[in-house]
Amino acid sequence: MLCVYSVYYIDLIAVYAVLKKDGAKTGVEDENATDTDIPVVICASEERIGAAIATINSVYSNSRASIFFYIVTLRDAIKKIREYIEKTKLRKIKYKILEFNPMVLKGKVNPDSSRPELLHPVSFYTNCFLILVSFRIVYLDDDVIVQGDMQELYNIKLKAGHAAAFASDCDLPPTHEMVRSVGMQTTYMGFLDYRKEEVRELGINPSDCSFNPGVFVADIGEWKRQKITKQLEKWMAKNVRENLYSSAMAGGVATPPMLIVFRDKYTTIDPMWHVRHLGWSPDSRYPRSFLKDARLLHWNGHFKPWNYPCVHLDIWEKWFIPDPTGKFTLVRP
Repeated sequence: MLCVYSVYYIDLIAVYAVLKKDGAKTGVEDENATDTDIPVVICASEERIGAAIATINSVYSNSRASIFFYIVTLRDAIKKIREYIEKTKLRKIKYKILEFNPMVLKGKVNPDSSRPELLHPVSFYTNCFLILVSFRIVYLDDDVIVQGDMQELYNIKLKAGHAAAFASDCDLPPTHEMVRSVGMQTTYMGFLDYRKEEVRELGINPSDCSFNPGVFVADIGEWKRQKITKQLEKWMAKNVRENLYSSAMAGGVATPPMLIVFRDKYTTIDPMWHVRHLGWSPDSRYPRSFLKDARLLHWNGHFKPWNYPCVHLDIWEKWFIPDPTGKFTLVRP
């Protein structure tokens, strides 16, 4: 889950820009998305670079509009990501690599968090892109494949006063059987520890439907006006001190704060733009016809398509681009 900073945080980010066009030189610094580009934000941890590349390839290949990718990562992965892009078919994409400084999370995540986990809250800093884009951004987790035209998702009409649009966990009937079969949680009970008084005082019904923050559209101006980042940081810090979230199902450090801050304050996206749970079981499958109609597929859960076992590997592999250095490899039987 990913990053965008306010002017207050800009000194915490080292910006690496590469804008590639036919006939254009490489390494152009400080280029950003134009008014006609769709800004798409993706996190790319060193351990999952190939996954992020597959996501980027699917977006780039299926969108008629011009896409500008903001790729957020830690310092040691910057060179590898650039090399992956420049030595493959993606060398013509427009993109900027942003270095995420994990020190911004000091006191907000437990110090024993894994390296990929450090990137999960980057999506909280969406207001940072205020200095990069003027209107809105689309955020995508690195375990998604986009089969539709990104323009359609980007153009969603957000309701008045809403800073973001997400997919509700209860809005797609074809997924309900899958959810029941593998015992997934789709309510707040699965993410918040209702034994804690502070959680109960929120007044959130534990049976209320949750939403998945792995894909969302954010209105930058509204995000800043409502001080969303500060609200999210507050709930991250509270969890470090008081352990408010259900560790078994909480989706890392990122999901519960989003569920609290955006409760009843988000626009719902077309559920076919976020067909998820593909990574929750190594053998529970969706009907092929249903997946064909989906605009976006999300392998959220433990069973990722670059590992094995996992379902619907062929769909994901269609967009995977082998690492030109050979360092990122698929796990297959």
